[in-house]
Amino acid sequence: MAHFRIERPSPHPVDETWRRLTQWQRHGAYVPLSSVAVRTEGPTRVGTVVVAHTGAGRAGFDDPMEVVRWEPPGGGRPGRCRLEKRGSVVLGWAEIEVWARGERSLVIWREEARVARLPRALDAPTAWAGRVVFGRVLRGLLEEPGSL
Repeated sequence: MAHFRIERPSPHPVDETWRRLTQWQRHGAYVPLSSVAVRTEGPTRVGTVVVAHTGAGRAGFDDPMEVVRWEPPGGGRPGRCRLEKRGSVVLGWAEIEVWARGERSLVIWREEARVARLPRALDAPTAWAGRVVFGRVLRGLLEEPGSL
């Protein structure tokens, strides 16, 4: 499995950073040929299913994920979310933590991913690509003006 970790400071308070990072549909705006949809009604919670589609039409694949941990920030504790990948192409998990840092916050994104049928020898390039792609997602979500 390709494991990577990204830490990013956020200029926003912890609650606003959490809100921005858990607007799942917005994630697709920062990854070329990608879109994200939430398949579960209501607010995000344990059991929510999020599906990222990568590619163009039938030439792509879905990456379904299920929220298995959902702890919004509050009472001085950080926000924590864990998504388990449930598809046949991308395997693994992703975790997002948001920590208060005074009037600002700190984001920690950890992910362990494996592309099915890809040799383990490609785990290092996969981790590198994950850091690049999700670093772009974090930067975009944290820098975009207002709420979209």
